[in-house]
Amino acid sequence: MMRWSTAGESHGQSLIALLEGMPAGVEISEHDIKNALYRRRVGYGRGSRQKFEKDEIKILSGLIQGQSIGSPIAIEICNPEWEKWKTVMNPQPISTSDLELENGRGDARELPRGKPLTCPRPGHADLAGMNKYGFTDIRPVLERASARETAARVVLGSLTASFLEQAAGIKITSQIVRVGKVAAENYRTATAADIPALDASPVRTLDQKTEKLFCAEIDKAQKSGDTVGGIAEIIAEGVPTGLGTYAVPANRLDAKVAGAMMSIPAVKGVEIGAGFAAAAQYGTNAHDEIIRKANHLERLTNNAGGIEGGISNGATLVVRIAFKPISTVPRALRTIDISTGAEAEAIHQRSDTTAIVPGSIIGEAMLALVLAEAMVEKFGGDSLAEVRRNLANFQAAIPPERK
Repeated sequence: MMRWSTAGESHGQSLIALLEGMPAGVEISEHDIKNALYRRRVGYGRGSRQKFEKDEIKILSGLIQGQSIGSPIAIEICNPEWEKWKTVMNPQPISTSDLELENGRGDARELPRGKPLTCPRPGHADLAGMNKYGFTDIRPVLERASARETAARVVLGSLTASFLEQAAGIKITSQIVRVGKVAAENYRTATAADIPALDASPVRTLDQKTEKLFCAEIDKAQKSGDTVGGIAEIIAEGVPTGLGTYAVPANRLDAKVAGAMMSIPAVKGVEIGAGFAAAAQYGTNAHDEIIRKANHLERLTNNAGGIEGGISNGATLVVRIAFKPISTVPRALRTIDISTGAEAEAIHQRSDTTAIVPGSIIGEAMLALVLAEAMVEKFGGDSLAEVRRNLANFQAAIPPERK
């Protein structure tokens, strides 16, 4: 059984990524982890925050000489700005006088660090979180609800992506198919061969015209003091048949994928394969006909996106996630100061114009986590070699007429 968790707050001392159930013998590269974190930090529309979030990591446990050993893997992502926040975010009690000295030295629009935050921001977890947990200050909510937490998920995604590739040759990538009102032109499903080109594009697209249009849409939002959303497509090649089940609703692969993607901050919609477009089709066009070709079965299309009846069918897995515009809008939105009941403007801290590019990298991580969990559940073993044997035995047992 594979399980994962994260801990830490946005301005806390560090984030912690914890992974249990990784089989022994998986080669883990610190360079790959750092590269995944770098890919999360870059992209057109990113704000100034990324200039100082360096994502220094410490591998605390679970690896010896670059290989997993079967025990829990714990990785720390240090906060390079901790010295500025160690009073306000200190886990130990701090005197009121010390907090009052914290006047902040960041963006002029930021409130002093030690001052209670009492104006909930529309679109954030602020107000609902305060009501749920009984806080009178927004900080405990925004610190954990912050998308900064997803850096730890990207670390975990890097670990599980290494496992998936070494166990089954699965490769995961992503591309942007919409920014605001602009849809990608000359669209095609990306492949692993496209990864270098996608990583080189500031908006993760393979089409140069589309790249210019996407950048222009982001520029338009930025110049008008606004933010913009979009749609990212996450693709997994080489997924074997048999992951997930139709027998238990909660264990359907599509249910787990959708749930994982919806857990990403700012994601408001998920579709697999043809998704919502299938609702406008008749059944004769919506489903993937099966033919025999060169002594194997083949689907003529992939409208199912690689999952049928909650089970992976061997085709490329295609997932799209819709990101709402970032809730931290430069043109401050109206709210209420809950300490006085007076009308107020929501605070605006450093933020991005769009989260769509880093969001796609987080989507890759979440898909890797779901597929790795499903792989271990179906083909589990204590070592990478055992997982490979179990997968090979399963595939060999499928009758030739069904392959």
